Amino acid sequence: MSKLLSEDKIEQIYKTIGNNVKKIRKEKGYSQLALSLAIGHKAVGTISMAEIYHNKKHFNIAHLAKIAKILDVSICEFFKGVDEIIMS
Repeated sequence: MSKLLSEDKIEQIYKTIGNNVKKIRKEKGYSQLALSLAIGHKAVGTISMAEIYHNKKHFNIAHLAKIAKILDVSICEFFKGVDEIIMS
């Protein structure tokens, strides 16, 4: 049995992280545009596409670190549910 993660599981991980960012962003009262501008982007594309894993766009660690700082949450919050995907 391979110890590598399948592409499907990796996609599930990116979608889970995106959903977690979206949930926390909304709870904190940030629009996609406000968050995009706060992390140094001029348009909403990075946030909007990564939240739903559109065209395989996803958050990288730098994005997540910046977003965690702006939203005043632990970066770990974005990874809730990921262990279940990895271990299943």
